Amino acid sequence: MIKKILTKNIRVRFAPSPTGPLHIGGARTALFNYLFANQNNGSFILRIEDTDTQRSELKWVQEIIEELNWLGIEWNEGPDIDGKFGPYKQSQRIDIYKKYLKKLFLENKAYYCFCLPEELEAKRQEQMARGVAPKYDGKCNNISKEIIEKNLAEGKNSVIRFKVVSKKVKFKDLVRDSVEFDTSLLGDIVIAKNMNTPLFHFAVVVDDYLMKISHVIRGEEHLSNTPRQILLQEALGFYHPIYAHIPLFLNSDKSKMSKRQGDVALSDYHKQGYLPEALINFMVLLGWNPGTEKEIFSLSQLVKEFSIEKVQRSGAVFNMQRLDFINNHYIKEKPISALTKLCLPYLKDFDTTGFSKKELEKIIELHKPRMKKISDIFLLCDYFFIDNLTYNKEMLRWQKMGDNDVKEALEAVEKALLKKWPVRITSSAHNASRSDAGWNKENLEKVLMQEAELFNLKKNYPLKNRGFMLWPLRVALSGKQSSAGPFEIAEILGKEETLQRIQDAIGMLS
Repeated sequence: MIKKILTKNIRVRFAPSPTGPLHIGGARTALFNYLFANQNNGSFILRIEDTDTQRSELKWVQEIIEELNWLGIEWNEGPDIDGKFGPYKQSQRIDIYKKYLKKLFLENKAYYCFCLPEELEAKRQEQMARGVAPKYDGKCNNISKEIIEKNLAEGKNSVIRFKVVSKKVKFKDLVRDSVEFDTSLLGDIVIAKNMNTPLFHFAVVVDDYLMKISHVIRGEEHLSNTPRQILLQEALGFYHPIYAHIPLFLNSDKSKMSKRQGDVALSDYHKQGYLPEALINFMVLLGWNPGTEKEIFSLSQLVKEFSIEKVQRSGAVFNMQRLDFINNHYIKEKPISALTKLCLPYLKDFDTTGFSKKELEKIIELHKPRMKKISDIFLLCDYFFIDNLTYNKEMLRWQKMGDNDVKEALEAVEKALLKKWPVRITSSAHNASRSDAGWNKENLEKVLMQEAELFNLKKNYPLKNRGFMLWPLRVALSGKQSSAGPFEIAEILGKEETLQRIQDAIGMLS
């Protein structure tokens, strides 16, 4: 008799296999489970499905835990905090699975299969040639007990198969509504390699039952696994959890997201400098529609507003531009001290000791609007830490200016700056130049905007187009086609370095 689930006690699980880094699609599955559990005052369980002993590694278990913690996703029970339904690693539950495998054998619902892989492949090819859906033909179903014992004693290769009952399996999916499968197309399925090595379908059914999982929220790729698992639940007398299969991640060309087509591990995005709050916000919108134009959600807001019923059926296109937009939003929201702390590891290849904490914060603040991810800071502001800039002198040109025009513009800048801030003799020239009274963005802008107008009058350039002077100056200071403004750069560089870079640019034009 099938037991009914008690849905008042909401319990969900995220059950990754530690055979590689945590896939970003898996992280979204964890997020949806976390939100559903917290929204319903339920429990969220982290379970490690590591029965694949050849591919499972402890380092991946650790990474899964670390990356989920980094996202801010917390669980109520798991391998690192335990709970009354543990252990939470399948490799530690072998005796439990063995008990239920024995139950299936005793009730004649499972049997040993000794068919060789090449024999199974030949049958599969033959069935496909006849236009028949390939499935196991049940050859080993009626082998005598004596032959089974003899084969096992001789160490013949074998697996344990579950006898699939041919019927229509129907279930209600919270995302896909009513779903129906014809199990006569399946054939008897492999549920274990031997009594000590259960496989996915069997272990997950036993665990979900014993851990009292009420809802199974997982990726669409598992939809076809559900009828197999329901048949096992029925054979063991277990209840059916409530299912919700969320859409796959798709590339921009609508193909399934795979490792061959770019970064798919959550740690890849972490290392590149995407913020956890941005990834949470981005991932939830991949498959879930809030029903409004709102795009920015905090984790606490999502707990209140998320609804599994609003998860879409169609695949979710992974749009990097959208991720960059959301991440830039959160970067701009970061307090400058916190953002600077995040940026400094990406500047470790530079000597930043010549800059005070305040100056480093100014550098970060200056480039914050243009940062799509934290790692962008390396290329955005490298010119502050490079002694000798290298760039093509053609970059100094604004519109149709010639070398002499650019040279005149830079010489005019140099003259104006030296007039306002004369060179002073000091035993510590670098520090003196940084403390020159009034050397700041506001005064630099005032002086040079006036000079730019005088330069345009002299050269008969349009008066409002300050680019004839400011473009060459900005490139001379940054060595870049695009960068922060010249006044902001000059303020941070200080007088001595600013004048040196202007002289270097003039030298290129001579």
